[in-house]
Amino acid sequence: MALPFARSWRLCLWAAKRWGIAPGDSRRGISFKLEEKTAHSSLALFRGDTGVKYGLVGLEPTKVALNVERFREWAVVLADTAVTSGRHYWEVTVKRSQQFRIGVADADLARDSCIGVDDRSWVFSYAQRKWHSMLANEKAPIEGIGQPEKVGLLLEYEAQKLSLVDVSRVSVVHTLQTDFRGPVVPAFALWDGELLTHSGLEVPEGL
Repeated sequence: MALPFARSWRLCLWAAKRWGIAPGDSRRGISFKLEEKTAHSSLALFRGDTGVKYGLVGLEPTKVALNVERFREWAVVLADTAVTSGRHYWEVTVKRSQQFRIGVADADLARDSCIGVDDRSWVFSYAQRKWHSMLANEKAPIEGIGQPEKVGLLLEYEAQKLSLVDVSRVSVVHTLQTDFRGPVVPAFALWDGELLTHSGLEVPEGL
């Protein structure tokens, strides 16, 4: 069910102030960095805040700036730019990670939650050498893609779709039907290794 117009509009205005809003009418998609203020204390950002790495111990909570926007329970970080319209494409390079989640989430997702466990985030999960789509903690297996070095994500806001893309074949592997009600942001979780994001890309031809 859609939000009442007034509430939805207020949410969009709030997100526009808090996050940059990606243009929805350009061939070039969302350009973003990872938002350090949201990163769990076990995560460290690198390469100009476009990459994230997991630390088994992580930073001492007392040494991390106190911030209500930071994820407290799960190793999650959000991007700094929200999407409210259009088609957007970005890629993720996977380095030495065997357990991670990538997708999008409501900009105001609860900070004691993890992406994929509620109905306000839509993700693709990789663990135990298998891919799954995740929504509200329900998993569905994904076939046709192996251990990745790089994968793509295609977000189609008006069509309410998020797709996992095989970069080597430039083809959609799996599509999640979403239920966007307001601004969403790229979202990431990982429990080992590193993820490096590549944004500001054009949607590849054929997708």
